[in-house]
Amino acid sequence: AHQLFLLGVLAAYFLWCWLRGGQTLAMRAWRIRLVGVTPARGLARFLLALLLVPTGISILWAFVDPDRQFLPDRLAGTRLERA
Repeated sequence: AHQLFLLGVLAAYFLWCWLRGGQTLAMRAWRIRLVGVTPARGLARFLLALLLVPTGISILWAFVDPDRQFLPDRLAGTRLERA
């Protein structure tokens, strides 16, 4: 129950930041912005990243993707751009 609560808090933080301005605090520091985000796409991106990033598949995908996008972005229909 506690882990589900923490997962919900994390999801709320990321979705709020992405939907509000396309950036989390760390994304502002790196000067990148998430574009094409909607509530459904943001949630899909969050869940896909939760599953794919720990496996390393997402990073490997970025090397072969023609636009250098990570797999959760490609699957969710979002894109990272320079801010």
